[in-house]
Amino acid sequence: MATTGLVVVLASCGSSSEEPQIGALETTTTPVAEPSALPPTTGNAVSTSLIGPPAPAEAGLPELDASQESAIRLLPVIEQTIPHDTGSYTQGLLIEDGHMFESAGQTGQSNLREIDPVTGEVIRRVDNDSAVFAEGLELVGDRLIQLTWRAGVAYVWDVEDFALLDTYRYDGEGWGLCFDGERLVMSDGSASLTFRDPSTFEPIGQVGVTLNGRPVERLNELECVGGYVLANVWQTDEIMVIDPGPGRVVGHVDGSELKRAADAMYEGAEVFNGIAYDESTDRFHLTGKYWPLTFVVRFAAAP
Repeated sequence: MATTGLVVVLASCGSSSEEPQIGALETTTTPVAEPSALPPTTGNAVSTSLIGPPAPAEAGLPELDASQESAIRLLPVIEQTIPHDTGSYTQGLLIEDGHMFESAGQTGQSNLREIDPVTGEVIRRVDNDSAVFAEGLELVGDRLIQLTWRAGVAYVWDVEDFALLDTYRYDGEGWGLCFDGERLVMSDGSASLTFRDPSTFEPIGQVGVTLNGRPVERLNELECVGGYVLANVWQTDEIMVIDPGPGRVVGHVDGSELKRAADAMYEGAEVFNGIAYDESTDRFHLTGKYWPLTFVVRFAAAP
């Protein structure tokens, strides 16, 4: 759903099934899995009714006025679609230097994968321990940091060969993760964001997130862009654009048309989740759990 006020709490956990606590954490590599068969979807392959008004500067994220009292409603303007593996329960998504990485969840099915950002093909994959429910993902230097939901551990992978380099321990749940160039920002399903040291993963601060003065619960997948933190809100079709200083939402993206397009193409499509910003094109890649498509978009202010 999409709202213009307080986001209603609809779920009691960050994922659709329980994750057990685990002891030893092991991983195994598996052969690359081909994405589910999908029709070609490049270009404006979805209804032109999804195309919103042009942004003045055609930027990926229009200029926002953080001093405004009310958050600006934004619409995704679709510029391209690419296939997305309908077997992936998307938890974290990112693009860096032409490489796309995704963390897929569900106990017994969790994995880290590299994806071709043009074709959607899975290039390589490493499976998590069968007891792990993987969550958010971020890249810091040459290290991919992958959260888990309730195991209290983050995996540190070598971006070049997916070798396991280290693990970090943390308290509470892990949902989303992004890096603003100086600190990691982490969500745990509450209305708070935790800032962490990118080298040690130790917490160094926290901020509560509000929309029109009221807490926004279920903050999930995160993306740090231009001084803002973009956050999917679990079980809604919205992305919050957050000023992380005061924790105030300055814009919110209505992704309901994207969800309807995914539902029309694949009946197993679940919730909206997955934000990756491509700095080279100044565009966002948006998808969801078991979605058949990833949408390449820019955001424009709603009329």
